[in-house]
Amino acid sequence: MTYEEALRFIHSVDWKGSRPGLERISVLCERLGHPENDLKFVHIAGTNGKGSVSAMLDSILRAAGYRTGLFTSPYIERFNERIRFDGEDIADSDLADAAETVMEAARDMEDSPTEFELITAIAFVYYKKIGCDLAVFECGLGGRLDSTNVIETSVLSIITGIALDHCAILGDTPEAIAAEKAGILKPGVPVLFGEGSDGAAEVVRKIAGERGCPFHRTDFEAISDIRADLSGTEFRFRGREVRIPLLGLYQTRNAATVLTAVDLLREEGYAIPDAAVEEGLDRARWKARFEILSREPLVIYDGAHNPQGIAGAVENIRSVLSPLAEDGKVGLLMGVMADKAHREMIASLAPLAAFAVTVRPDNARSLSAEEAAAEFVSCGTDAESFDVLADGVGAAVSKARKQGRPLVCLGSLYMYADVKRAVRGILSDYNA
Repeated sequence: MTYEEALRFIHSVDWKGSRPGLERISVLCERLGHPENDLKFVHIAGTNGKGSVSAMLDSILRAAGYRTGLFTSPYIERFNERIRFDGEDIADSDLADAAETVMEAARDMEDSPTEFELITAIAFVYYKKIGCDLAVFECGLGGRLDSTNVIETSVLSIITGIALDHCAILGDTPEAIAAEKAGILKPGVPVLFGEGSDGAAEVVRKIAGERGCPFHRTDFEAISDIRADLSGTEFRFRGREVRIPLLGLYQTRNAATVLTAVDLLREEGYAIPDAAVEEGLDRARWKARFEILSREPLVIYDGAHNPQGIAGAVENIRSVLSPLAEDGKVGLLMGVMADKAHREMIASLAPLAAFAVTVRPDNARSLSAEEAAAEFVSCGTDAESFDVLADGVGAAVSKARKQGRPLVCLGSLYMYADVKRAVRGILSDYNA
Protein backbone atom coordinates (compact mmCIF):
# COMPACT_ATOMS: atom_id res chain seq x y z
CA MET A 1 0.00 0.00 0.00
CA THR A 2 1.27 3.47 -0.88
CA TYR A 3 0.83 6.58 1.26
CA GLU A 4 -1.82 7.92 -1.13
CA GLU A 5 -3.70 4.62 -0.99
CA ALA A 6 -3.54 4.70 2.81
CA LEU A 7 -5.14 8.15 2.91
CA ARG A 8 -7.83 7.09 0.44
CA PHE A 9 -8.59 4.08 2.64
CA ILE A 10 -8.78 6.21 5.81
CA HIS A 11 -10.92 8.91 4.20
CA SER A 12 -13.08 6.54 2.16
CA VAL A 13 -16.76 7.50 2.14
CA ASP A 14 -17.65 3.95 3.14
CA TRP A 15 -15.87 4.38 6.47
CA LYS A 16 -17.00 7.86 7.40
CA GLY A 17 -19.37 8.87 10.14
CA SER A 18 -19.39 9.69 13.82
CA ARG A 19 -20.90 6.78 15.71
CA PRO A 20 -19.88 6.79 19.36
CA GLY A 21 -19.32 3.37 20.87
CA LEU A 22 -16.53 0.90 21.59
CA GLU A 23 -17.94 -2.17 19.85
CA ARG A 24 -16.25 -1.66 16.48
CA ILE A 25 -12.86 -0.58 17.80
CA SER A 26 -12.92 -3.51 20.24
CA VAL A 27 -13.51 -6.00 17.43
CA LEU A 28 -10.85 -4.35 15.30
CA CYS A 29 -8.26 -4.41 18.08
CA GLU A 30 -9.05 -8.07 18.76
CA ARG A 31 -8.44 -8.89 15.10
CA LEU A 32 -5.13 -7.01 15.31
CA GLY A 33 -4.01 -9.00 18.36
CA HIS A 34 -4.66 -6.14 20.81
CA PRO A 35 -1.59 -3.99 20.10
CA GLU A 36 -2.91 -1.45 22.63
CA ASN A 37 -2.31 -3.92 25.46
CA ASP A 38 1.43 -3.73 24.83
CA LEU A 39 1.52 0.05 25.26
CA LYS A 40 1.46 2.48 28.18
CA PHE A 41 -0.70 5.59 27.97
CA VAL A 42 -1.30 9.01 29.42
CA HIS A 43 -4.95 9.41 28.39
CA ILE A 44 -6.16 13.00 27.96
CA ALA A 45 -9.72 14.29 27.61
CA GLY A 46 -11.16 17.78 27.99
CA THR A 47 -13.13 20.49 26.21
CA ASN A 48 -10.16 22.83 25.68
CA GLY A 49 -6.43 22.57 26.29
CA LYS A 50 -5.97 18.93 25.27
CA GLY A 51 -3.59 19.73 22.45
CA SER A 52 -1.38 22.18 24.34
CA VAL A 53 -1.21 19.96 27.44
CA SER A 54 -0.40 16.94 25.28
CA ALA A 55 2.31 18.79 23.36
CA MET A 56 4.02 20.14 26.49
CA LEU A 57 3.88 16.80 28.30
CA ASP A 58 5.21 14.95 25.25
CA SER A 59 8.08 17.42 24.95
CA ILE A 60 9.01 17.01 28.63
CA LEU A 61 8.93 13.21 28.44
CA ARG A 62 11.16 13.25 25.37
CA ALA A 63 13.60 15.57 27.12
CA ALA A 64 13.67 13.05 29.97
CA GLY A 65 14.77 10.35 27.53
CA TYR A 66 11.51 8.51 26.91
CA ARG A 67 10.52 7.30 23.45
CA THR A 68 7.17 9.02 23.38
CA GLY A 69 4.20 8.90 21.04
CA LEU A 70 1.77 11.80 20.62
CA PHE A 71 -1.71 11.09 19.24
CA THR A 72 -3.86 14.19 18.60
CA SER A 73 -6.71 15.45 16.44
CA PRO A 74 -7.57 17.07 14.20
CA TYR A 75 -4.50 17.63 12.07
CA ILE A 76 -3.72 21.22 11.18
CA GLU A 77 -1.77 21.08 7.93
CA ARG A 78 -0.92 17.46 7.13
CA PHE A 79 -2.56 14.20 8.16
CA ASN A 80 0.67 12.70 9.55
CA GLU A 81 0.64 15.26 12.39
CA ARG A 82 -2.00 13.17 14.13
CA ILE A 83 0.46 10.37 14.90
CA ARG A 84 3.86 11.54 16.12
CA PHE A 85 6.82 9.72 17.63
CA ASP A 86 9.93 11.24 19.19
CA GLY A 87 8.78 14.67 18.05
CA GLU A 88 8.35 13.73 14.39
CA ASP A 89 5.24 13.06 12.30
CA ILE A 90 4.75 9.45 11.30
CA ALA A 91 6.64 8.75 8.06
CA ASP A 92 4.57 8.20 4.93
CA SER A 93 5.88 4.63 4.59
CA ASP A 94 5.11 3.78 8.23
CA LEU A 95 1.60 5.17 7.89
CA ALA A 96 1.06 3.11 4.74
CA ASP A 97 2.33 -0.09 6.41
CA ALA A 98 0.18 0.35 9.52
CA ALA A 99 -2.87 1.29 7.44
CA GLU A 100 -2.48 -1.84 5.33
CA THR A 101 -2.38 -3.97 8.49
CA VAL A 102 -5.54 -2.31 9.78
CA MET A 103 -7.28 -2.56 6.41
CA GLU A 104 -6.75 -6.31 6.30
CA ALA A 105 -8.15 -6.67 9.81
CA ALA A 106 -11.17 -4.46 9.07
CA ARG A 107 -11.93 -5.79 5.60
CA ASP A 108 -14.92 -8.03 6.33
CA MET A 109 -16.19 -6.52 9.58
CA GLU A 110 -19.98 -6.58 9.58
CA ASP A 111 -20.12 -3.15 11.26
CA SER A 112 -17.48 -1.08 9.48
CA PRO A 113 -15.18 1.09 11.66
CA THR A 114 -15.41 4.85 11.46
CA GLU A 115 -12.57 7.01 10.19
CA PHE A 116 -11.42 7.94 13.69
CA GLU A 117 -11.52 4.30 14.79
CA LEU A 118 -9.26 3.37 11.88
CA ILE A 119 -6.81 6.14 12.77
CA THR A 120 -6.80 5.05 16.41
CA ALA A 121 -6.03 1.46 15.41
CA ILE A 122 -3.28 2.61 13.02
CA ALA A 123 -1.65 4.49 15.91
CA PHE A 124 -1.79 1.39 18.13
CA VAL A 125 -0.17 -0.75 15.43
CA TYR A 126 2.54 1.81 14.70
CA TYR A 127 3.44 2.57 18.32
CA LYS A 128 3.71 -1.11 19.16
CA LYS A 129 5.94 -1.78 16.17
CA ILE A 130 8.27 1.16 16.79
CA GLY A 131 8.70 0.47 20.50
CA CYS A 132 7.00 3.41 22.18
CA ASP A 133 7.76 3.81 25.91
CA LEU A 134 4.74 5.97 26.65
CA ALA A 135 1.97 7.26 24.39
CA VAL A 136 0.31 10.59 25.14
CA PHE A 137 -3.15 9.90 23.76
CA GLU A 138 -5.73 12.62 23.22
CA CYS A 139 -9.41 11.72 23.00
CA GLY A 140 -11.19 12.65 19.82
CA LEU A 141 -14.61 13.49 21.25
CA GLY A 142 -15.88 13.05 24.78
CA GLY A 143 -14.24 10.15 26.53
CA ARG A 144 -16.55 7.34 27.63
CA LEU A 145 -17.45 6.22 24.10
CA ASP A 146 -14.40 7.63 22.30
CA SER A 147 -12.47 4.99 20.38
CA THR A 148 -9.28 5.75 22.34
CA ASN A 149 -11.12 4.47 25.42
CA VAL A 150 -10.72 0.92 24.18
CA ILE A 151 -7.48 0.83 26.18
CA GLU A 152 -7.77 -1.28 29.32
CA THR A 153 -5.63 0.92 31.53
CA SER A 154 -3.34 3.93 31.57
CA VAL A 155 -0.58 5.40 33.69
CA LEU A 156 -2.44 8.66 34.25
CA SER A 157 -5.79 10.11 33.18
CA ILE A 158 -6.01 13.87 32.60
CA ILE A 159 -9.17 15.92 32.09
CA THR A 160 -7.84 19.31 31.05
CA GLY A 161 -11.10 21.16 31.53
CA ILE A 162 -14.86 21.10 31.16
CA ALA A 163 -16.97 23.60 29.21
CA LEU A 164 -20.05 23.49 27.01
CA ASP A 165 -19.22 22.11 23.55
CA HIS A 166 -20.62 19.29 21.38
CA CYS A 167 -23.69 19.50 23.60
CA ALA A 168 -25.89 17.48 21.25
CA ILE A 169 -23.58 14.50 21.77
CA LEU A 170 -22.08 14.98 25.22
CA GLY A 171 -24.83 16.74 27.17
CA ASP A 172 -25.97 20.30 27.79
CA THR A 173 -24.57 20.90 31.29
CA PRO A 174 -20.98 20.94 32.57
CA GLU A 175 -21.86 18.06 34.89
CA ALA A 176 -23.18 15.89 32.04
CA ILE A 177 -20.11 16.61 29.93
CA ALA A 178 -17.85 15.89 32.91
CA ALA A 179 -19.46 12.47 33.28
CA GLU A 180 -18.70 11.69 29.63
CA LYS A 181 -15.09 12.87 29.93
CA ALA A 182 -14.64 10.91 33.16
CA GLY A 183 -15.47 7.78 31.22
CA ILE A 184 -11.72 7.47 30.53
CA LEU A 185 -10.97 6.81 34.22
CA LYS A 186 -9.52 3.35 34.75
CA PRO A 187 -9.66 1.43 38.06
CA GLY A 188 -6.90 2.54 40.40
CA VAL A 189 -5.31 4.95 37.91
CA PRO A 190 -4.75 8.51 39.21
CA VAL A 191 -6.76 11.26 37.56
CA LEU A 192 -5.88 14.94 37.24
CA PHE A 193 -8.66 17.49 36.74
CA GLY A 194 -7.86 20.94 35.36
CA GLU A 195 -10.28 23.79 34.63
CA GLY A 196 -13.99 23.58 35.27
CA SER A 197 -16.77 24.37 37.67
CA ASP A 198 -16.88 22.86 41.13
CA GLY A 199 -19.94 20.91 39.99
CA ALA A 200 -18.03 19.34 37.10
CA ALA A 201 -15.07 18.61 39.37
CA GLU A 202 -17.34 16.88 41.87
CA VAL A 203 -18.74 14.64 39.13
CA VAL A 204 -15.21 13.55 38.21
CA ARG A 205 -14.26 13.17 41.89
CA LYS A 206 -17.29 10.93 42.50
CA ILE A 207 -16.55 8.69 39.53
CA ALA A 208 -12.90 8.55 40.60
CA GLY A 209 -13.98 7.41 44.05
CA GLU A 210 -16.20 4.70 42.58
CA ARG A 211 -13.27 3.36 40.54
CA GLY A 212 -10.62 3.69 43.21
CA CYS A 213 -8.75 6.42 41.32
CA PRO A 214 -6.71 8.93 43.34
CA PHE A 215 -8.22 12.33 42.44
CA HIS A 216 -6.04 15.40 41.95
CA ARG A 217 -6.92 18.93 40.87
CA THR A 218 -4.57 21.51 39.39
CA ASP A 219 -4.02 24.31 41.89
CA PHE A 220 -4.48 27.39 39.72
CA GLU A 221 -4.22 29.56 42.82
CA ALA A 222 -0.52 28.63 42.86
CA ILE A 223 0.04 30.57 39.62
CA SER A 224 1.48 34.04 40.22
CA ASP A 225 3.66 36.80 38.75
CA ILE A 226 2.47 36.30 35.18
CA ARG A 227 4.40 38.17 32.49
CA ALA A 228 3.28 37.66 28.91
CA ASP A 229 4.38 39.25 25.67
CA LEU A 230 5.04 38.20 22.09
CA SER A 231 8.20 36.31 23.06
CA GLY A 232 6.39 33.92 25.41
CA THR A 233 4.92 33.61 28.86
CA GLU A 234 6.63 33.60 32.25
CA PHE A 235 5.07 32.91 35.64
CA ARG A 236 5.62 31.28 38.98
CA PHE A 237 3.96 28.02 39.97
CA ARG A 238 4.30 26.73 43.49
CA GLY A 239 7.21 29.11 43.93
CA ARG A 240 9.02 27.88 40.82
CA GLU A 241 9.93 30.12 37.89
CA VAL A 242 8.45 28.79 34.66
CA ARG A 243 8.88 30.00 31.09
CA ILE A 244 7.05 28.70 28.04
CA PRO A 245 7.32 29.85 24.42
CA LEU A 246 3.58 29.33 23.90
CA LEU A 247 1.76 32.66 23.91
CA GLY A 248 -1.29 33.44 25.98
CA LEU A 249 -2.40 33.65 29.57
CA TYR A 250 -4.46 30.47 29.24
CA GLN A 251 -1.22 28.60 28.56
CA THR A 252 -0.16 29.29 32.16
CA ARG A 253 -3.10 27.16 33.25
CA ASN A 254 -2.29 24.46 30.73
CA ALA A 255 1.35 24.48 31.88
CA ALA A 256 0.27 24.26 35.54
CA THR A 257 -1.72 21.14 34.65
CA VAL A 258 1.33 19.72 32.88
CA LEU A 259 3.62 20.42 35.84
CA THR A 260 1.14 18.73 38.16
CA ALA A 261 0.97 15.77 35.78
CA VAL A 262 4.77 15.51 35.87
CA ASP A 263 4.66 15.21 39.67
CA LEU A 264 2.07 12.44 39.39
CA LEU A 265 4.13 10.59 36.79
CA ARG A 266 7.13 10.80 39.08
CA GLU A 267 5.02 9.11 41.76
CA GLU A 268 4.31 6.35 39.22
CA GLY A 269 8.06 5.75 38.84
CA TYR A 270 8.93 7.89 35.84
CA ALA A 271 12.30 9.64 36.10
CA ILE A 272 11.72 13.22 34.98
CA PRO A 273 14.48 15.58 36.19
CA ASP A 274 13.79 19.27 36.66
CA ALA A 275 16.21 20.00 33.82
CA ALA A 276 14.05 17.89 31.48
CA VAL A 277 10.97 19.82 32.56
CA GLU A 278 12.65 23.13 31.78
CA GLU A 279 14.04 21.88 28.46
CA GLY A 280 10.78 20.24 27.46
CA LEU A 281 8.71 23.34 28.13
CA ASP A 282 11.21 25.51 26.28
CA ARG A 283 11.01 23.25 23.20
CA ALA A 284 7.23 22.78 23.23
CA ARG A 285 5.45 24.01 20.11
CA TRP A 286 1.79 23.79 19.15
CA LYS A 287 0.27 25.19 16.00
CA ALA A 288 -2.74 27.50 15.90
CA ARG A 289 -2.74 28.40 19.59
CA PHE A 290 -2.13 32.15 19.60
CA GLU A 291 0.58 31.45 17.03
CA ILE A 292 2.41 34.30 15.33
CA LEU A 293 2.10 33.88 11.55
CA SER A 294 3.74 37.23 10.77
CA ARG A 295 5.42 39.95 12.79
CA GLU A 296 5.21 42.73 10.19
CA PRO A 297 2.32 43.14 10.01
CA LEU A 298 1.53 41.28 13.23
CA VAL A 299 -0.82 38.42 12.37
CA ILE A 300 -1.79 35.85 15.01
CA TYR A 301 -3.83 32.69 14.61
CA ASP A 302 -5.78 31.17 17.47
CA GLY A 303 -7.86 28.03 17.07
CA ALA A 304 -10.46 29.12 19.64
CA HIS A 305 -13.78 27.68 18.48
CA ASN A 306 -16.11 27.59 21.49
CA PRO A 307 -17.06 30.13 24.19
CA GLN A 308 -14.40 29.00 26.67
CA GLY A 309 -11.73 29.15 23.98
CA ILE A 310 -12.90 32.57 22.86
CA ALA A 311 -12.79 33.76 26.48
CA GLY A 312 -9.13 32.74 26.53
CA ALA A 313 -8.51 34.58 23.26
CA VAL A 314 -10.19 37.71 24.65
CA GLU A 315 -7.99 37.47 27.74
CA ASN A 316 -4.88 37.27 25.55
CA ILE A 317 -5.95 40.11 23.28
CA ARG A 318 -6.50 42.40 26.26
CA SER A 319 -3.20 41.57 27.95
CA VAL A 320 -0.80 41.13 25.02
CA LEU A 321 -2.23 42.83 21.93
CA SER A 322 -4.40 45.75 23.08
CA PRO A 323 -1.35 47.67 24.38
CA LEU A 324 0.04 47.61 20.82
CA ALA A 325 -2.79 49.74 19.38
CA GLU A 326 -3.61 53.33 20.35
CA ASP A 327 -7.27 52.55 20.92
CA GLY A 328 -6.60 49.08 22.36
CA LYS A 329 -8.46 47.37 19.52
CA VAL A 330 -7.37 44.70 17.03
CA GLY A 331 -8.51 43.60 13.62
CA LEU A 332 -10.33 40.28 13.41
CA LEU A 333 -10.55 37.63 10.70
CA MET A 334 -13.15 35.06 11.70
CA GLY A 335 -14.68 31.89 10.35
CA VAL A 336 -16.83 29.68 12.56
CA MET A 337 -18.92 26.52 12.52
CA ALA A 338 -22.69 27.02 12.45
CA ASP A 339 -23.21 24.45 15.23
CA LYS A 340 -21.06 26.43 17.68
CA ALA A 341 -22.30 29.21 19.98
CA HIS A 342 -21.25 31.80 17.40
CA ARG A 343 -23.49 34.62 18.63
CA GLU A 344 -22.03 34.39 22.11
CA MET A 345 -18.50 34.18 20.72
CA ILE A 346 -18.91 37.18 18.43
CA ALA A 347 -20.51 39.24 21.20
CA SER A 348 -17.44 38.57 23.37
CA LEU A 349 -15.01 39.62 20.65
CA ALA A 350 -16.83 42.63 19.21
CA PRO A 351 -15.82 45.18 21.91
CA LEU A 352 -12.14 44.50 21.13
CA ALA A 353 -12.50 44.70 17.35
CA ALA A 354 -11.81 47.82 15.31
CA PHE A 355 -13.09 45.85 12.32
CA ALA A 356 -14.03 42.29 11.44
CA VAL A 357 -13.56 40.37 8.21
CA THR A 358 -15.59 37.18 8.02
CA VAL A 359 -14.96 34.15 5.85
CA ARG A 360 -16.37 30.65 5.55
CA PRO A 361 -14.02 27.78 6.48
CA ASP A 362 -13.88 24.88 4.05
CA ASN A 363 -16.25 22.66 6.00
CA ALA A 364 -19.87 21.67 5.44
CA ARG A 365 -20.74 22.76 8.99
CA SER A 366 -19.49 26.33 8.51
CA LEU A 367 -21.56 29.43 9.18
CA SER A 368 -21.80 31.63 6.09
CA ALA A 369 -19.51 34.65 5.99
CA GLU A 370 -22.53 36.91 5.45
CA GLU A 371 -24.29 35.68 8.59
CA ALA A 372 -21.13 36.06 10.70
CA ALA A 373 -20.63 39.62 9.41
CA ALA A 374 -24.25 40.48 10.21
CA GLU A 375 -23.74 39.31 13.78
CA PHE A 376 -20.69 41.58 14.16
CA VAL A 377 -22.66 44.52 12.75
CA SER A 378 -25.47 43.84 15.22
CA CYS A 379 -22.84 44.18 17.97
CA GLY A 380 -21.74 47.56 16.61
CA THR A 381 -18.58 46.39 14.82
CA ASP A 382 -17.77 47.29 11.23
CA ALA A 383 -17.68 44.02 9.31
CA GLU A 384 -17.14 42.81 5.76
CA SER A 385 -17.70 39.29 4.42
CA PHE A 386 -15.82 37.41 1.70
CA ASP A 387 -16.83 34.25 -0.12
CA VAL A 388 -13.21 33.51 -1.08
CA LEU A 389 -11.07 32.98 2.02
CA ALA A 390 -7.85 34.25 0.44
CA ASP A 391 -9.60 37.49 -0.55
CA GLY A 392 -10.78 37.93 3.03
CA VAL A 393 -7.27 37.39 4.37
CA GLY A 394 -5.92 39.95 1.90
CA ALA A 395 -8.50 42.53 2.94
CA ALA A 396 -7.93 41.91 6.65
CA VAL A 397 -4.14 42.15 6.39
CA SER A 398 -4.40 45.32 4.31
CA LYS A 399 -6.72 46.97 6.85
CA ALA A 400 -4.53 45.96 9.77
CA ARG A 401 -1.43 47.38 8.05
CA LYS A 402 -3.10 50.68 7.20
CA GLN A 403 -4.49 51.09 10.71
CA GLY A 404 -1.30 49.94 12.45
CA ARG A 405 -2.98 47.31 14.58
CA PRO A 406 -2.56 43.54 15.16
CA LEU A 407 -4.73 41.10 13.21
CA VAL A 408 -6.15 38.07 15.02
CA CYS A 409 -7.51 35.16 12.98
CA LEU A 410 -9.72 32.72 14.84
CA GLY A 411 -12.93 30.73 15.06
CA SER A 412 -11.95 27.38 13.56
CA LEU A 413 -8.94 25.12 13.18
CA TYR A 414 -10.29 24.08 9.79
CA MET A 415 -9.12 27.27 8.09
CA TYR A 416 -5.63 27.45 9.63
CA ALA A 417 -3.75 26.00 6.65
CA ASP A 418 -5.60 28.19 4.14
CA VAL A 419 -5.07 31.35 6.22
CA LYS A 420 -1.38 30.57 6.72
CA ARG A 421 -0.92 29.97 3.01
CA ALA A 422 -2.69 33.22 2.14
CA VAL A 423 -0.66 35.24 4.65
CA ARG A 424 2.58 33.87 3.21
CA GLY A 425 1.46 34.79 -0.28
CA ILE A 426 0.56 38.33 0.78
CA LEU A 427 3.88 38.82 2.55
CA SER A 428 5.83 37.59 -0.47
CA ASP A 429 3.98 40.17 -2.57
CA TYR A 430 4.80 42.91 -0.07
CA ASN A 431 8.48 41.96 -0.07
CA ALA A 432 8.79 41.50 -3.82
